[in-house]
Amino acid sequence: MDPEAFLEMANQVTKLKMYPYFDIAHCTLCCLYVRDDLGTGSLPFSRKHPLANWLSCMLTIFAGGLLANFLLGEPILGALKNNQQLLLATAVWYVIFYSPFDVGYKVAKFLPIKVLLSAMKEVYRVKKISDGVTHAAKVFPNGYLSMILIGTIKGNGSGFLKIIERLMRGVWTPAAVEVMQPTFPTKASIAAALIFVMDKKTDLISAPHALVYFGICIFFVYFKLSSLLLGIHDPFVPFENLFCAIFLGGIWDSLAHTLAGKKGAAAEKGGEAVKNGNGKNKKD
Repeated sequence: MDPEAFLEMANQVTKLKMYPYFDIAHCTLCCLYVRDDLGTGSLPFSRKHPLANWLSCMLTIFAGGLLANFLLGEPILGALKNNQQLLLATAVWYVIFYSPFDVGYKVAKFLPIKVLLSAMKEVYRVKKISDGVTHAAKVFPNGYLSMILIGTIKGNGSGFLKIIERLMRGVWTPAAVEVMQPTFPTKASIAAALIFVMDKKTDLISAPHALVYFGICIFFVYFKLSSLLLGIHDPFVPFENLFCAIFLGGIWDSLAHTLAGKKGAAAEKGGEAVKNGNGKNKKD
């Protein structure tokens, strides 16, 4: 492909408007997550507790903005100030849970539709990460860690508020803390936020911003589709294992276990030799 045409395509991707189509994809997948998390009791719960169900879905949809505003010292409910987005999210929630014959949920779960929605949501995620880094840079111009943190939360805020979202449905799962078991979207959001910070605040990346943005979009979409179609859920795991083995004590722990095993084996052999010697003396 011609480099100029590729750059023009990248520029068009950076200018994509998220409302309404990408917002619909995001809201749909968030509501699907809540419904699937409820399991077989999702329909009875939605009929019996519609307010809790709606609050749970809204918290999942707007989690990134709510949590980022809290950390930046801005009005938390400012994430809900856009009435159009709130009405759109409510409409999607109603279709997923209350459409006749459950047709909305079945259509959204249809694999080709879900693949399309997932690809659109990943583009939406990259946009949120970029906006989060830019917003944090205005509040903390030299706070690189703050930029990465806000970008990550914007990219996967629902993961960090999962405990509160489930608590609204009467389920308490303290073990589901995102920092204890980070999911692939969180890890990828950290990596993307770091790249955006390097692109905006340093000279380490010489490529145009549009190409950086487009490359990150391709990365997110590719691995999301790989997860759906090929079962590749977390490509970071091999690198994490290698890093932990080298820098976080893995090699030394293995060496300590090996040495302890050899000492134990030597002690057992010595004990057996003593026993055999005592047995021979008794016979004599």
